[in-house]
Amino acid sequence: MIETAKQVLRIEADAVLALQSRIDDTFSKAVKMVLACQGKVVVTGMGKSGLICQKIAATMASTGTPTFFLHPAEGIHGDLGMLSKGDVVIAVSYSGETEEVCRILPVIKRMGLPLIAMSGNPQSTLGIAGDTHLDVSVAEEACPLGLAPTASTTATLAMGDALAVALLNERGFKAEDFALFHPGGALGKKLLLRVEDLMHVGDEIPLVSPDTLLREALFEITSKKLGVTGVVDAEGALTGVFTDGDLRRIMELGLEGLQRPIHQVMSTKPKRILRRNLAAKALQIMESHSITSLFVFADDESKKPIGIVHLHDLLKSGVV
Repeated sequence: MIETAKQVLRIEADAVLALQSRIDDTFSKAVKMVLACQGKVVVTGMGKSGLICQKIAATMASTGTPTFFLHPAEGIHGDLGMLSKGDVVIAVSYSGETEEVCRILPVIKRMGLPLIAMSGNPQSTLGIAGDTHLDVSVAEEACPLGLAPTASTTATLAMGDALAVALLNERGFKAEDFALFHPGGALGKKLLLRVEDLMHVGDEIPLVSPDTLLREALFEITSKKLGVTGVVDAEGALTGVFTDGDLRRIMELGLEGLQRPIHQVMSTKPKRILRRNLAAKALQIMESHSITSLFVFADDESKKPIGIVHLHDLLKSGVV
């Protein structure tokens, strides 16, 4: 069993590596055809190839190329109405003779849509019909019977990935663009969520004056449930912070520490974050300074905090 599995991986790896020598002008033409597309890219294929087509369409759509999958059997029964002028079609069939795929070729040609053919036989019906042809032929299938599509579907998938990534690079697609299409994923949250989306504002911000006795400041810390309070002067400018960690250190000296004004025991160099900064940056600052909260400011010049963000807020949002 182990040797069989290793043999399958060797065959499929060889099939993918063999594609490198076929990345030539035909591939460049396919990329240029898609870049010039005024509509959408339509990927179509039947059976196992159809499943690969769905993945290719999903990858292209998530990397800046509007793409959808068209089932060719459904196409010949009405779904060809999805096609419109300006579209580009990528048709996939390893043999190049799949009946359902070949039956929709005349409609594609009649509409004048550019056709990228992806098959294992350039001289097949599909290969000849294509405006360009991407050769995904393999020396052998990993299936010992040579029947189940294995190496051929892997090669087709890899060619689709090569096409998608080449388009991504040509478009200058960035991580931020990718995140826009994945707002529910971890990457989307890291690249889309900003501090202002998570911060506590108004009465939720724990603040006291410099002369507040520490025992009174404890009420502010506990009532706001953030484990910290900011210390602001008469103009509302943040001059320091005091955390529950600071409290533990003060209590080691005895209860008399609670009678001291907070300005004597506060940290005078509070870390800050801007409202427009990414939530991921807030997490980075917290981790690098071993703190759990940051006061938020409108801009670099502002001295008055407009909010506060806590590590728990980042955890709940999924940024961590």
